[in-house]
Amino acid sequence: MSITDPFLLSCLIMGLVYFFIITEKMNQAIIALVGACLTIYLGIQTQHAAIEAIDFNTIFLLIGMMMIVTVMKRSGVFQFVAIMAARIVRAHPRGLLIVLSLITAVFSAFLDNVTTVMLIVPITLLLTEQLKQKPYPFLIAQIFFSNIGGTSTLIGDPPNILIGSAVGLSFMDFLVNMGPIIVVITITMLLVFDLLWGRHMTTSLRARAHLLRYDPYEALEDKPLLYKSLFVLALVIAGFILGHSLFGFETGMIALSGACLLLILDSFGLKREERNQRVQKTFEHVEWETIFFFMGLFMVVSALEHSGVLKLVADQIIHITNGDFKMTALVILWVSTIFSAFVNNIPFVATLIPVIQGMEAGFGGAEAIEPLWWSLILGACLGGNGSLVGASANVIVAAYAQRAGQPISFVGFLAHGLPLMFLTIIISTTYIWFFYL
Repeated sequence: MSITDPFLLSCLIMGLVYFFIITEKMNQAIIALVGACLTIYLGIQTQHAAIEAIDFNTIFLLIGMMMIVTVMKRSGVFQFVAIMAARIVRAHPRGLLIVLSLITAVFSAFLDNVTTVMLIVPITLLLTEQLKQKPYPFLIAQIFFSNIGGTSTLIGDPPNILIGSAVGLSFMDFLVNMGPIIVVITITMLLVFDLLWGRHMTTSLRARAHLLRYDPYEALEDKPLLYKSLFVLALVIAGFILGHSLFGFETGMIALSGACLLLILDSFGLKREERNQRVQKTFEHVEWETIFFFMGLFMVVSALEHSGVLKLVADQIIHITNGDFKMTALVILWVSTIFSAFVNNIPFVATLIPVIQGMEAGFGGAEAIEPLWWSLILGACLGGNGSLVGASANVIVAAYAQRAGQPISFVGFLAHGLPLMFLTIIISTTYIWFFYL
């Protein structure tokens, strides 16, 4: 095989992209875009084919939800929820661990897990400081429950957005198929976290009384904006549930439309300068690095498809499992779990989507291979709990902890993360086997 062979070149480029993402020697967005450019300059694919490979439904969905959350955050609603949660459990640290875990899971399902931890972790650090508690168990729980909650919906985790957009799975498809198993895993993990840490937590009555003096309603800095935000968010979620099935609208367009409506409502009646300033600030808070990372990744994966690498991988998986559908589903579940524990799950899933699509003919069409997608989703999302680099949300929590002087070490997290991750995957394997295979 020649060094100029497209097959070899596309593998080398993807290998380099993975290397720099794992070692963090270069910004992930830059390396993905450099890899995408190389696939064009080296003749693996045309510029037209590379741009055509970008899934703009995914891009629009991410941008739209980021904009909605940015505006919504200014109302103070997230601080309100956290303080109210502390009051509900009378500021007892054991109860706070449980309730913050549940809030993280629910928010991750309907906002996305990366955004959720960016909102919840700073509040958690404040609450644990007030209660004189080590934040480590709370932060570990939030990593886990952000990935667990994010598994349950189309918009909860970036891999779900990728898969849902590529395959045409709706918001309700995710809720119906992933909802039951996520409820079981959530209950199991709450019991585990309580057993490991919660039951040992105590604090002084003075610390609890100090925290209970916080008034949650004072956190609501802009009530009119809160009402506008909740109205738009309700419309967007209704659009996710009904839009595709009734009208054929994609989730990306619904999220982007919701973001535009919220920006109009937020800036309506203001003077031109102030109105433009608000809109510009919202755009500044969009995570453009993530957006460009996705765009570059789509183009690099497209090169693997054009050069025949992905078809070969699909054929090899079918060959290894002797064309046994049940075995293929379980192999995808466990392989995606192991990979996602140590490699960011976004590039891994982006690579595997066309591989599974290549199996359609061998297993009887798109509808017949649906269990393979649920296997991939569970493996990729829950596998992200295995290590600190397994998912984007993990990295963000670790960064906040480092800045707060409460660092989470890679090995320390691995000691708790890996065994607990395998527990969730054993539950997932049982679910996939009995309900789909």
